[in-house]
Amino acid sequence: MTDEAPSGTPEPLPPQGDLRAAARRVAEQLRAAGHEAWFVGGCVRDRLLGHPLKDIDIVTDARPEQGVRLFRGARKVGAQFAVLVVPEGGFHFEVATFRKDGRYRDHRHPERIEFGTREDDARRRDFTINALYEDPWTEEVVDPAGGLEDLQAGRVRCVGEPERRFNEDALRMLRAIRFAARFNFEIDKVTWEALRERAHTIVHISPERHRDELTGILTSAGAGRGLRLLARSRLLHWLLPEVEDMQGVEQGGWHTEGDVFEHTVLALEHLEPRTSVTAWAVLLHDVGKPPTFQRDPQSGHITFYDHQNIGADMARDIMRRLRFPNAEVDAVEHIVRRHMNFLNVRHMRQSTLRRFLAAPEIEEELAVHRADAMASEGIPADRRLDAYRYCREKLEEFRSQGEDPMPPPLLNGHDVMAAGIPRGPAVGEALAAARDEQLDGRITTREEALEWLRVYARDREGAV
Repeated sequence: MTDEAPSGTPEPLPPQGDLRAAARRVAEQLRAAGHEAWFVGGCVRDRLLGHPLKDIDIVTDARPEQGVRLFRGARKVGAQFAVLVVPEGGFHFEVATFRKDGRYRDHRHPERIEFGTREDDARRRDFTINALYEDPWTEEVVDPAGGLEDLQAGRVRCVGEPERRFNEDALRMLRAIRFAARFNFEIDKVTWEALRERAHTIVHISPERHRDELTGILTSAGAGRGLRLLARSRLLHWLLPEVEDMQGVEQGGWHTEGDVFEHTVLALEHLEPRTSVTAWAVLLHDVGKPPTFQRDPQSGHITFYDHQNIGADMARDIMRRLRFPNAEVDAVEHIVRRHMNFLNVRHMRQSTLRRFLAAPEIEEELAVHRADAMASEGIPADRRLDAYRYCREKLEEFRSQGEDPMPPPLLNGHDVMAAGIPRGPAVGEALAAARDEQLDGRITTREEALEWLRVYARDREGAV
């Protein structure tokens, strides 16, 4: 379960002792009924690497119908895959029957499955580091595919023939890159060559699967390296050609780190925290630069006029293509559209700055801006975060005074009309002017606002 559905936003990890104890109780019930029971896959791999576990998967020779009789509340999921979800101790465990897969269809799903042995089960798994079986009590690891050696070597290698593994399920190519990025592993040479050769078959996989695996790569600790691997493998060409187009696009100015693609790689490496929204916003913040690139023929000066707005429209289209939820599409589009505004924060009026900092996505925007600034290596290191620090200081200043960056308005439409301003556009104009006065700090109480309104209405009447 852990490896099949990577999460873009880290979830709290369960208490490790409680998780293992509950998983052992499930395994104990299986063995008490005369069946095999092993922990398998990512939970074994991660324990050996010293990483905390999010869940534990179990394999057995018990058939699904036998498991349903053994476990109260068990339910079948993906019946064709012979998997049960078993509740125990507040957790839910996937319990799968040993199987061997038949011929695959559509580069993703087997046409049929057959129950088999543990050895059969190992042969149909994707990578050797995921074909590890652990005794729940002794923690002895059974390694039928050489996964322990690959773990020690820091290597991602297919079980059996890579061409066959990738032909069976093209999504495994993205998974290989995700594991390499997450663990800072190398991809085995034969596996890598097969991956590059079969990269074009990734188009047979659904956009939702692309989205989830790409998000897993971009939110991993090795996100920058993952992006480089996506480009070198040609998977980027088939999934995100707009990002591939960043390669070779010069920037000049303060971007001595290299082209737009290299800047984006570095920004991903500096990003913290890495959530789905911040990672995709960093990936796409400069996606509008390739189509807006211009070089002055006399001076050689490079410009990307309006790239933030062009890029925001492109980001929206890309994320819709990948079937992201609307809320994430809107958040990323908003961040990309406004990312250049940080250059002007020190020159904003107080009212403008308050409005800017009051955006619902401001924490994500600050994280993206920080990564963007840190990846701009032509700016002296001690000045890269000037705008970031200024915004942080202003937010803390507002909050220390018990203020929200956008406090509730001091006036409403009834106040304005009671002051003699007629219903219509003039009411909105008065409220907007009052709001600027409030946000600029010139009026701070309702009494001051009403006095300001009295003078405003009088002056307006005189002007008319």
